Amino acid sequence: FFFASGEMAVGKNKRLSKSGKKGQAKRKVVDFMTRKEWYDIVAPTSFTKRTICKTLVNKTVGNKNCVDFLKGRTFEVSLGDLNEDEQQAHRNIKLKVEDVVGRNCLTNFSGMCLTRDKLKSLVKKWCTLIEASLDLKTSDGYNLRVFVIGFTKRRQQQVKKNCYAQTAQVKRLRKKMFDIMTAAITKSDLQSCVKKFQLETIGKDIEKMSNGIYPLREVHVHKVKVLKVPKGDALKLMDIHGELPVSREEVGTAAE
Repeated sequence: FFFASGEMAVGKNKRLSKSGKKGQAKRKVVDFMTRKEWYDIVAPTSFTKRTICKTLVNKTVGNKNCVDFLKGRTFEVSLGDLNEDEQQAHRNIKLKVEDVVGRNCLTNFSGMCLTRDKLKSLVKKWCTLIEASLDLKTSDGYNLRVFVIGFTKRRQQQVKKNCYAQTAQVKRLRKKMFDIMTAAITKSDLQSCVKKFQLETIGKDIEKMSNGIYPLREVHVHKVKVLKVPKGDALKLMDIHGELPVSREEVGTAAE
């Protein structure tokens, strides 16, 4: 047999208010935006539009310097926005913050890729897709991994529906791609390479030089990765950026 005890169970006092224990002071509500600052992201002079966007960071407090939190941030921007040209909107450029001057974050090229919709629109039936990738070093010490894509096309006055290349032809075409990529990148610095990627000169050269093996269409550098960066040089970075635009945050102009 079990007998119920007359004593009250030890537990929480349910009569206490939900806000907390008696006498506990309420926490003061502070707007977290008062602890933050706005900084402008500045692109190199190889692009038309210099100030591309803004970023937030906590203000410098004690040993925590806001510059340390800004360095290394990466921003992906459409090339159409950077050059104010809708015809180039199918490329995305990655820019990485390398230094901070005043309220301006100075960036450098960190990668490039074709947009997914553009890449999917290139693929068609009845042809051979040829891809090539190569690790190359620019004249100023940047290690790049460059990816090129191309498609075979029908010859003039061809009756046959398809245009498949033989394995030996594919190998020769890929070898030609390697030669042109090496010549274009190893003899140029990073900013010259970025210009070539924007103007698509590498793809045009490959199309022209490959006609003797098999005609190609839609040859593009569809992706570029920066594998290794030389030691940072503040003077060299300032040369890339030239005259910096005046930051509204530094002047104190009201945002539109």
